Amino acid sequence: MERLLNFVYQRRAFFTFLLLELFCAWMVVENNQYQSTKFFNSSNQLAANIIGFSHGVREYFSLRRINDELAAENALLRGKLEQRNQSLYALEVMKIKDIPVSNGYDYVSAKVVNNSVSLFKNYITINKGKNVGLEPGMAVISPAGAIGKVKSVSEHYAVLISLLNVDEQVSSVIKRTQHFGTVQWEGSDPRVVGLKYIPRHVTPAVGDTVVTSGYNAVFPEGVFVGVIKEVNLKEEALFWDIKVELAQDFSKLAFVHVVRSNRKHEKDSLELKTIGEPK
Repeated sequence: MERLLNFVYQRRAFFTFLLLELFCAWMVVENNQYQSTKFFNSSNQLAANIIGFSHGVREYFSLRRINDELAAENALLRGKLEQRNQSLYALEVMKIKDIPVSNGYDYVSAKVVNNSVSLFKNYITINKGKNVGLEPGMAVISPAGAIGKVKSVSEHYAVLISLLNVDEQVSSVIKRTQHFGTVQWEGSDPRVVGLKYIPRHVTPAVGDTVVTSGYNAVFPEGVFVGVIKEVNLKEEALFWDIKVELAQDFSKLAFVHVVRSNRKHEKDSLELKTIGEPK
């Protein structure tokens, strides 16, 4: 420390000169529009280059995880292809009888470009929008399970309401018992959501699988949501207090599929015509 102080003292004239030079440069930038504009343009460009380099480094170190997710997705698609091949004969028979064959859904793949998991109302941004036919209200899934639904769209981007949003609710069923309820995040643990409105006469168990019900014509039926990790029933309570561990780790989300329901408009129109506007 003493050597450092001696070094500064011995070269005090140089450091004084350097401080005066910096002060003069600052005065020039502060009091001249041209120099101020050039300085801030240069500093913004430098900051953008640093941010771009940092983002590139993060993406590079995420390649292994992304490759693993793509491999899992490929395996899932391969399994679906095998199931399709095994049922070709049945499908041909149905076509011969003029029975339309369609699951009523189309899928659009997209990359996640922004994502939050630490807020009470989390949102996800993807790199697809109106240019591929996306609209508000469409469901979003990943190879692991349910993700959320489209909130708003622009020409090339869409913002999704994540399942990690206290306002988002998804109709779901316990696969073993076939009793349905509502999945909703409680705003604390980003890996756990609550399953509500399961009546007390049901017998849910830790390890039970929870999937989408398909009742709202947004999510396809049977999309994996998660696994029950905790069940509690308070005295005189009408419903179980159930915690579900999500299938998808939202902090590692890289790619999603937007689900376009070809039958939602028909269903909504019929219900509106029959029941009328909700009060």
